[in-house]
Amino acid sequence: MNKSTYIIVLVIMVIAFTSCQNTHKKEVSILVKHSGALRTIMSGNIQPVISLDTLSKKKHLYALGAVDNLKGEIQIFDSKPSNSFVIDSSLQIKDSYSLKASLLVYAEVEEWDTFQIENSKTKSDLEEQIFELATNSGINTEEPFPFLLEGIIASVDWHVINWKDGDTIHNHKKHKESGLNGTLANRRVQIIGFYSTKHKAVFTHHTTNMHMHFKTDDNAIAGHIDDLSFNQTVTLKLPKK
Repeated sequence: MNKSTYIIVLVIMVIAFTSCQNTHKKEVSILVKHSGALRTIMSGNIQPVISLDTLSKKKHLYALGAVDNLKGEIQIFDSKPSNSFVIDSSLQIKDSYSLKASLLVYAEVEEWDTFQIENSKTKSDLEEQIFELATNSGINTEEPFPFLLEGIIASVDWHVINWKDGDTIHNHKKHKESGLNGTLANRRVQIIGFYSTKHKAVFTHHTTNMHMHFKTDDNAIAGHIDDLSFNQTVTLKLPKK
């Protein structure tokens, strides 16, 4: 190999190495933690696994989950709880950390990048578009990551669980119907979600890579999302690079 050829090869190797380094630097991984698992709950163990008080001092906390003994839904947006309960057949929202959870998924995110979801019609469309945007924006999709959705949603099927004491037979249908449930149409909502391809039966159900909870802008309704559909553009937020 003559000197000029050697120099060319060396330059190519340096460029390739630098490119790899830059690609690595752009990849974003947010530490998502969880306590409890859906498979454990479905087996009948609905005892508490974490106290929310232990997280109350965290800044920019985003979380979702189920209250211990399946007596409500947990949703926390930027360290502000909007937890929902069924009391005397009515829905109540409480902004308290003074409770325990049978399942909790959470992460701290200080800043978000903003995108537009324009072509989604169904939950499946949304799942595909979130994965694509996350991949293109440098999110490490081999690891779980949180996301936010904001805007007017065509329809949201929701429930707030209120499990019957002593019932040991669990399935998804009974979970949806045990407390309060309904459908919102053309309401402005905020949604906290967690995406993972590797946590089915842990914190996502076996048919999806997403677990989502919501609250209305007026904080009157909050809970678990069973399904949703779109008829206009909504805002997606992913952890900032």
